Amino acid sequence: MARIALSVLFKMMVGLPLLADSIGDITELRGYGQVFRDEPYPAELDLDLYSYDDVQTRAGRIGITFLDKSTVRLTEHSSLIIDEYIYDPNPNKSKMALNFASGTIRFISGNLNKNNISLKTPTADIAVRGTDFTCTVDETGRSLIILLPNEFGDPSGEIVVSTAMGQVILNQPYQATTTRVYEQTPTKPVTLDIDLNFIDNMLIVSPPKEETISAEETVTTTADYLDFNELDVDLLDENLLEEDPDFEFTELDIDYLAGNFLEDLLDILDILEEENQTELLNAVSGVDIQGTQVGQDLETNITTIIDGDSIKLIRQITQSSQLTLNSDQSYTIVFTQDGVTRTVKINGGTNSSITIVQASG
Repeated sequence: MARIALSVLFKMMVGLPLLADSIGDITELRGYGQVFRDEPYPAELDLDLYSYDDVQTRAGRIGITFLDKSTVRLTEHSSLIIDEYIYDPNPNKSKMALNFASGTIRFISGNLNKNNISLKTPTADIAVRGTDFTCTVDETGRSLIILLPNEFGDPSGEIVVSTAMGQVILNQPYQATTTRVYEQTPTKPVTLDIDLNFIDNMLIVSPPKEETISAEETVTTTADYLDFNELDVDLLDENLLEEDPDFEFTELDIDYLAGNFLEDLLDILDILEEENQTELLNAVSGVDIQGTQVGQDLETNITTIIDGDSIKLIRQITQSSQLTLNSDQSYTIVFTQDGVTRTVKINGGTNSSITIVQASG
């Protein structure tokens, strides 16, 4: 979240520009939201928006239409920071820079030159060569990006999702990727077996006119549809890998009504990526490693390097530990540093045990 916070802090330090012309307005609204500018303003229909506004939905939902006809829809507990917006009838002279800070947002591009659109999350940069996608950002900054189709079901173009370590391209309907931290590559794209009606229902702001139920009933129904209680779904019970390495997530794999599907899916794709990466690296190296990932594992703070017949394990927090072992042997290694213990098993861990205990002093 630091990338977002620094951006906002800088603008607060230099001061806001004169609000000469609005860059768009709130065109859809349900429930309560706020626009943070020089002071908080209650969200309301037709409220003018300006560069540097921070639009937050809290318990409501908001739809925004910009001057170039680009639209953004925000679900509950979402935050969109308009870093910069310059509109010119000549699309090549216009510019848009948005920060998706939290929550779930659907973005549909308008008449701007796609090369002049800059979109960011706390853990990813998104280059728009397509027109329609959703982005979900959780409280830790993890991001889920899904490319949506056009009205004919064809790809709406493509988007490039980048981090400091690499990028992936989404160019098929319902392709998705996740980013955990900016210093790791995005996950390999997977194709979700869902449809546009499902996405529309999740991100709907105003109830359809043809509905005959009351506004109160509509609000309750949709809130139940999106409010996620972690006790409702056990993600780890889902056997998502099955026998097919080309993972496709179908509507049969999860109970949509039990929670927030997009945030739920973010967890599931993270689990899949960890398992796929571990299986792939273990298959390539011929070494079975449990308890950490090959390469740099930011969760365990262990870096594992496989070089021919040797395995090097490095763990550094306030102290540093380093082991070089034979890759064809079996080990259990226990690292205890500053009271935190991590256990790594190599090739089953049955032959040899190594314990390293370090403390600050």
